[in-house]
Amino acid sequence: MRHAITLRIGPATFRIGSAWPQPIADLARLYTAYPDVRGAIADFTVRLQPTSLARRWVRPSIFITGDHGLADAAPMSLAHGLLAAEMGMNLQMALGWRRHLLLHASSVEKDGRVLVMTGESGSGKSTLAALLGERGWRFMGDEFALLDMDSGAILPFPRLVSLKNRAIDVVTQAVGEARMGPLLAATAKGDIRHMVPRTDAVARMGEGGMPALLLFPRFGHDAAVRLVGQGEIFMRLTQASTNYVALGEPAFTALTRFVANVPARAIDFPSGDDAIAMVDQLWEQLA
Repeated sequence: MRHAITLRIGPATFRIGSAWPQPIADLARLYTAYPDVRGAIADFTVRLQPTSLARRWVRPSIFITGDHGLADAAPMSLAHGLLAAEMGMNLQMALGWRRHLLLHASSVEKDGRVLVMTGESGSGKSTLAALLGERGWRFMGDEFALLDMDSGAILPFPRLVSLKNRAIDVVTQAVGEARMGPLLAATAKGDIRHMVPRTDAVARMGEGGMPALLLFPRFGHDAAVRLVGQGEIFMRLTQASTNYVALGEPAFTALTRFVANVPARAIDFPSGDDAIAMVDQLWEQLA
């Protein structure tokens, strides 16, 4: 396509093409600290193309496609072009990645050990990972945790952090405006703004770590910690994986080992500060 950029995030390389310059310009600015991989062979291609010839200029409307796509996906406004590009990369990973077991989870690392957090959209896992990444932890990812099926390690996928609604102001205050992308107002999930991870997260995105604690966070409730049975953990993680079924027996073996070896808790929290205090306490007790 006329406008394009190639990005490497963790072990995956993407070539994103667009009929319009602005989404590519936004990606170039926000991913400027990532490796320069121009000319590299991409694992996946993402294309942001108009829904019709007229829609390139009149009320521009983006259809996300690429190596993998959803034929019935709703088109997006050009004003949300950065979000479309990020969604396109996530879609390629979700539908096409086979080198690791993908868990829809955020993850952070400290002293070679990894905290994995998974939950539904709005649970607070992305916000919590972003805040922990500013407080002595290494941010590893907010969308996918990549589980190596041989070693059991978690590998980073530190793309931009997608923040929604109230979380935007909380994280902006912690990291400053320079590391924040444009405000994308009134998307299907409300207001969204992307945060650029710290430079250490990018520089070390080839370094994994062994999982030491699994949390199921839930924002908006009184502080509480609950035990979670292994049967429930296994079920919830299979539901949180986009490629568990496709990977077959190796995924079953790897996930069984993960559930057996990694302590897990469900936590409810009313604020980011409360959540961080709970994480610190559980990390000392269990990890």
